[in-house]
Amino acid sequence: MTMDKTFNAAEAEARIAALWEERGAFKAGANASRDASFSVMIPPPNVTGSLHMGHAFNNTLQDILVRWHRMRGFDTLWQPGQDHAGIATQMVVERELAKDKSNATRREMGREAFTRKIWEWKAQSGGTIIGQLQRLGCSLDWSRNAFTMSGAPGAPAGEEGNFHDAVIKVFVDLYNKGYIYRGQRLVNWDPHFETAISDLEVENTEVAGHMWHFKYPLANGATYEYVERDEDGRVTKRETRNYISIATTRPETMLGDGAVAVHPSDERYKPIVGMLCEIPVGPKEHRRLIPIITDEYPDPSFGSGAVKITGAHDFNDYAVAKRNNIPLYNLMDTKARMRADGLSYEESAQIAGAIARGEREAGDVSQINLVPEELRGLDRYDARKAVVEAINAEGLAVTYLKKSIDPETKAEDLTREPLVEDKPIMQPFGDRSKVVIEPFLTWQWFVDTSKIVGPALDAVRKGCAAERDGTFDPQAGYTRILPESGEKVYYHWLENIEPWCISRQLWWGHQIPVW
Repeated sequence: MTMDKTFNAAEAEARIAALWEERGAFKAGANASRDASFSVMIPPPNVTGSLHMGHAFNNTLQDILVRWHRMRGFDTLWQPGQDHAGIATQMVVERELAKDKSNATRREMGREAFTRKIWEWKAQSGGTIIGQLQRLGCSLDWSRNAFTMSGAPGAPAGEEGNFHDAVIKVFVDLYNKGYIYRGQRLVNWDPHFETAISDLEVENTEVAGHMWHFKYPLANGATYEYVERDEDGRVTKRETRNYISIATTRPETMLGDGAVAVHPSDERYKPIVGMLCEIPVGPKEHRRLIPIITDEYPDPSFGSGAVKITGAHDFNDYAVAKRNNIPLYNLMDTKARMRADGLSYEESAQIAGAIARGEREAGDVSQINLVPEELRGLDRYDARKAVVEAINAEGLAVTYLKKSIDPETKAEDLTREPLVEDKPIMQPFGDRSKVVIEPFLTWQWFVDTSKIVGPALDAVRKGCAAERDGTFDPQAGYTRILPESGEKVYYHWLENIEPWCISRQLWWGHQIPVW
């Protein structure tokens, strides 16, 4: 037998993998010579894609552990599987359909027909990752390969299994134990896919932005002495004001403001805390008043030190609103257009005003639509432009003196211009849709993570303590974090964990068993 001059990896990998598969070398129980068992569930890669360096790294580590236990005679199982990847798969199939203009869109064909298209695509293209793992030599028991949508209603022949039933069972069990609940909270909302997404699916990117400065007039023409001081307490500015100024990067959300907040220590605004001020946008005859409150969130050294609180459209504002019982007024629909449903603007403004004055309880405010009729249905950015133009036209923008020189006469001219700062801002984008994510108040299903982090915290606290005093026992079920500097990060993350949104508004995926 002559040796080939060059090594043909493609031929060798396929031949060796087929031989291993034929001999059942990686099946559960192969080479078992003791009662002890060892199993690993592969973190299932997405069915849509192909392996990347992260997969190669973590699968190599798993393979080392699995082979080591198998060679020592453990009853060993490395369970393979693929994730149905709701958003990514739906996006891929929609793109494939769009390549042929004769195809109906997802919404035109309906959910049942669309999911059939996805199953067809999965049958044609879903094996890429399996083939890559096999060529890498990963010692998974391929006779047990699973798919997270196997056994789902409408699954075609060859996609039998119990994953669908298992997901439903676990959901119901966790719900009955109080770990899962339905609630209304602020979530990351993708206006392109019209679904909630997780923090991990959001890419925060620095982009060129603007900071607009506006005046919120005090109710009933009230005035106060506004005084600024330097670090030594000397007065650097004193003037009588009939407004409080705020700065915002998102003027369109001003329509949903529930309050203006200042820091309790900010002496500049103490005379007006508890007073009402006017949101400087919307029909003048129905202009809405909101309270000026104190909260630890505003930074007195940043901007004017006063911040508008729009609890339904900003995560920090949401926390302030919840602490201070400020109503959450939703302004947008699922496509990030200004709402066109609910009560008229006049009726909405009257009810919201009564709530702000303490004349009625907030209760359910979902029907209150504080978008003026002329802005309803507009895209959020078109609404932003309209809001800025209206405020400028009314003279309620904070202004500055702009000096210009006539190029012919060289004469100086001073004019007052609206104060708009050009500045970089961090903006959230959907990692797949690439559109700007909107903080959105909606009903979703959540895992009450605060109820499940206790054992994880205890395991590390006890493990790290035992490591330091020299009594660590790997059989005790404790965990060490190395290097020790990682402990603080771990504790901070789990001790401040937020409820985890687990529901999505997608057609491809498990349906929540709420019937």
